[in-house]
Amino acid sequence: MFPERRMRRARSRNIQPLLREIRLSRNDLVAPLFVDELITVPRPIEAMPGQFRYPVSGIGDVAAGLWKKGIRAVLLFGIPKDKDPEGSSAFDPDGVVQQVVRRVKAEVPGMVVITDVCACEYTDHGHCGIVGETRCGPDLLNDESLLLMNRIALSHAASGADIVAPSCMLDGMVRSIRTALDDEGFEEVLIMSYSTKFSSALYGPFREAADSGFSFGDRTTYQVHPGNSREAFLESQLDVDEGADILMVKPAGFYLDVLAEIATLGLPVAAYQVSGEYSMIKSAAANGWLKEKETVLESLTCIKRAGADLIITYFAGDVAGWLDDA
Repeated sequence: MFPERRMRRARSRNIQPLLREIRLSRNDLVAPLFVDELITVPRPIEAMPGQFRYPVSGIGDVAAGLWKKGIRAVLLFGIPKDKDPEGSSAFDPDGVVQQVVRRVKAEVPGMVVITDVCACEYTDHGHCGIVGETRCGPDLLNDESLLLMNRIALSHAASGADIVAPSCMLDGMVRSIRTALDDEGFEEVLIMSYSTKFSSALYGPFREAADSGFSFGDRTTYQVHPGNSREAFLESQLDVDEGADILMVKPAGFYLDVLAEIATLGLPVAAYQVSGEYSMIKSAAANGWLKEKETVLESLTCIKRAGADLIITYFAGDVAGWLDDA
């Protein structure tokens, strides 16, 4: 009459830590940072409580602080002083990201520096590359934009970036950037492709943080519809074939089924816990509806359980401290 298999037997509080299947590590975490060329002191991001735009002059100290906490990788986003239709400041050797890469490497040589390769922060129209007329009206031009991404990636590599991360979802972007890097002697620079990036409603706070809102249309013509899992898998498969070193699923928490499938492709996979995911947890915690620490650790554990090798999260600095007593 009594159970032969007692699952609770292995759940006593002293046994649980010994049998835990998935464990978060500081080495799993990547901290995104926003750097604004026009400011001299950190500026709070209203839609992302606890996050800031940092001045170029202070980014070395920020990176050093993260390193001291055990964070070993950062993902850089720049807000330039000048914007134009071609996003020309994105590949300026003295542009905001290029300056920041050099400062971080000088201050914390061991930090893995990842740079976002895109143009939405640098174009006056807010789209991710070169815009022109198509049969459906003005939209992103794929092949013309590939040439722009090549120039941006090369400028980041020349500044000292370890990994370039194209986020524009252009067809052929990985092969194009890989060829450009190799031709200029940057064979050791990795490509972390935003290989499966959904057209998500969860990016809203990021657009305030990075000043990257678009002036017309939307990005649905070059990002994946949330309902399309086969298309999402194929996007990543194509980037594997083109030579990506790391794949990415963005957003993370709403797309764990896609993340688990893409992890079967055999490459390391990053998952980006995006601004909307961050802000929802922050807002609920501020209202007393959730416990922040427990919710964050649970969400990141589930992302890792689904197959992520790296997790890009705005909670990285906090989690590095929480893991001491997790």
